[in-house]
Amino acid sequence: MTETLKPETDDQVLEIVRWALAGAVPLELVGRGSKRGFGRPVQAAHALDLSGLAGIEVYEPEELVLTARPGTPMVEIEAALAARGQALAFEPPDLGPLYGGPAGAGTLGGAIGCNLSGPRRLKAGAARDHVLGIEAVSGRGQAFKSGGRVVKNVTGYDLPKLLTGAFGTLAAMTRITVKVLPAPETVRTLAIAGLDDTAGVAVLTRALTSPYEVSGAAHLPAGILGDTARSLVRIEGFGPSVDSRVAALSQLLGDAGPIAVLDPGESVDLWRRIRDVVPFAGDALDSDGRAVWRVSVAPTAGPRIAAAAGGAHYFDWGGGLVWIAVPAEDDAGAAAIRAAVAAAGGGHATLVRAPAGLRAALPVFEPQPPALEALGRRVREAFDPKGILSPGRMIM
Repeated sequence: MTETLKPETDDQVLEIVRWALAGAVPLELVGRGSKRGFGRPVQAAHALDLSGLAGIEVYEPEELVLTARPGTPMVEIEAALAARGQALAFEPPDLGPLYGGPAGAGTLGGAIGCNLSGPRRLKAGAARDHVLGIEAVSGRGQAFKSGGRVVKNVTGYDLPKLLTGAFGTLAAMTRITVKVLPAPETVRTLAIAGLDDTAGVAVLTRALTSPYEVSGAAHLPAGILGDTARSLVRIEGFGPSVDSRVAALSQLLGDAGPIAVLDPGESVDLWRRIRDVVPFAGDALDSDGRAVWRVSVAPTAGPRIAAAAGGAHYFDWGGGLVWIAVPAEDDAGAAAIRAAVAAAGGGHATLVRAPAGLRAALPVFEPQPPALEALGRRVREAFDPKGILSPGRMIM
């Protein structure tokens, strides 16, 4: 049975990591556990539970920055920002239900540690592009800080970006500062029905290469959040600007088929479902035990990747992000999917959800070329020479 160590102060985190370092004791870093199934299983007798480090410490709406502890629930952060008409522009998804857990259980540390970004990534960038500063304890048992509470800072190595997406393998974060932005005043979604995958992605490409500032572009095949296939284009911003851009895009894309324009409430709900991978959560499509892949490729390659994988799928990021659900048996489609990615000129295929046995047997993350893998190994050795922090989470 795993023993859980739950610090409530920075000093306690430092003490625990130094204790583990002295005895070469592996620690699995966790928050509230909503994404514990993301990555390879960690073999550790002790869990370092950072959920006790919670709370918003500094929120300066005028400066567009927020500092919070890693265990702070995302729902708390989003509520505080919404009250001031602001939001996290990278639109972090809530993946708890994808792993069979409740909605609203994710934390800021989990979102940053996994580098989670939603549909707006194609316009606003990834989570790591919005992290301004981090305080943490490395696997060397050293407390450090990098960055700060300003949008521009020069500190040499960009450690906040390095720790974002490290899945707790380099350091235990104790404090995170992020950039926030004004929330859109309103939103509309153009929906074109009946297109196949290739035609749908082509329409999204036309929308994204237009001058109309698209903030979301997804294609849902028939059976994914509806009986009919839909190609979706999201427009956000000030009311008059949104109305003008919707009219212009409707004219631009009118030859693709009839266009329905979804109202703000319906738009927000639909993009939340796309963001949170709702089609593959709960009993929607995975009651027979499906594994879920997240594949990032050039948008034009998306339909070919989906066809090679088989199973259920849908597209975000204009076709550049393909969510795929396949039977969790044999290699869960790993050979076919990664061969298709290589044939398409490269990309990243991540096994986001699967039984522990499959995640232990397969490379969950895209295997790196030798030079990049050697660089990653040197980084890990620099931060965590004894490999005590979430060992095996990212590599076999």
